[in-house]
Amino acid sequence: MLSYEKHRSMLIVRLEGELDHERIGPIRAELDALIRDPQVKHLILDMGGVSFMDSSAIGLVIGRYKALARRGGRVSVERTAPRVDRIFEMAGLYSIVEKRA
Repeated sequence: MLSYEKHRSMLIVRLEGELDHERIGPIRAELDALIRDPQVKHLILDMGGVSFMDSSAIGLVIGRYKALARRGGRVSVERTAPRVDRIFEMAGLYSIVEKRA
């Protein structure tokens, strides 16, 4: 469901499958453990493998944004499928999360 690589202060997390209420708990726990590292200042969520997301995934993004913003960090997303991109737009997430090409 998730894989990652770290480059200095940047953490790139690749998400896959459906991000729904049933699956989000373990993903949240693993992400939280990864961003606890004080060196992580920029979280990039690679959404290329996400086929579906619901409101719990929106909460996941907002929560990680808040955690990193408290220490001057930021969150970006990349490779969003059209359906996922539309959800980000409708939820207003692009006002707090950068969309990378």
